[in-house]
Amino acid sequence: MLLTCSSPVEVVVGAADRSGPSRNRRSLAHQVRYAVRHPERVPTHARRAARDAWLRLRYRHDHIAYYRAVMASDTARSVEAAVGHNPSRERWAQLGRMQFDYLVRHGLRPHHRMLEIGCGNLRAGRLFIDHLDSGHYYGIDISPDILLAAQDTLVGEGLQSKVPYLALADDLTLAFLPDARFDVVHAHSVFSHSPRHVIEECFAHVGRVLAPGGFFDFTFDRTEGREHQVLHEDFYYRTETLVALAARHGLSARLMDDWEELPHRQSKMRVTVRSDAASEGRSEALG
Repeated sequence: MLLTCSSPVEVVVGAADRSGPSRNRRSLAHQVRYAVRHPERVPTHARRAARDAWLRLRYRHDHIAYYRAVMASDTARSVEAAVGHNPSRERWAQLGRMQFDYLVRHGLRPHHRMLEIGCGNLRAGRLFIDHLDSGHYYGIDISPDILLAAQDTLVGEGLQSKVPYLALADDLTLAFLPDARFDVVHAHSVFSHSPRHVIEECFAHVGRVLAPGGFFDFTFDRTEGREHQVLHEDFYYRTETLVALAARHGLSARLMDDWEELPHRQSKMRVTVRSDAASEGRSEALG
């Protein structure tokens, strides 16, 4: 979900699967095998393939505009399904709780300031908002439709008094946000829908908005084989690719092994600003 909390992507090609991290879901052989096992999903895949062809003609060089259109289409069908491939409200809530519990176990405290990239309709955001001090949650998304749904979630959960910030974004430069503001930056099911240049744009700028000692957690679809994409909606990366990409921008990245134990198809990484890069930045500021 580029800048939105997950899209219904488990169609004929399937979503990331830890039992087969070397599988190329774009290959014809995989698609045929998957179609034979799940014939009921073939019509959904055909509809998405037709949508992909049309949207690529319209937004050939602008992936964010492309994915914003995908989200508008998905949200029109089902808000819950647009932010989690299982349309069950119960499953929607379970996935949000999983994200929340994980970050709390890893030190998220009420006084922290949090930026959620791809906040969606606040599947996990509603729990973060309730946990954090008033005004300490900032959510951004590329989809105006999903942000309107997020407002409905705020009302439904009675969270208006926590005065969270919700903002529409058009890129991942984070240019409108202040320096060293956020203790925690979080992006769930964002890079799984992002081409490499979008991820690199985020890496190039996220260090600026992280407070000293802060961290950036993100999930991604992991492969141990050939990196690939499916329908320009789902992107599969090797761990070492993202570690190297982060290092180019003064960031240290590592795979979160304990997340792998949870019932979720994506993997998670944590990014921090390298100590040498932080020192260099302070020296430049003093200069």
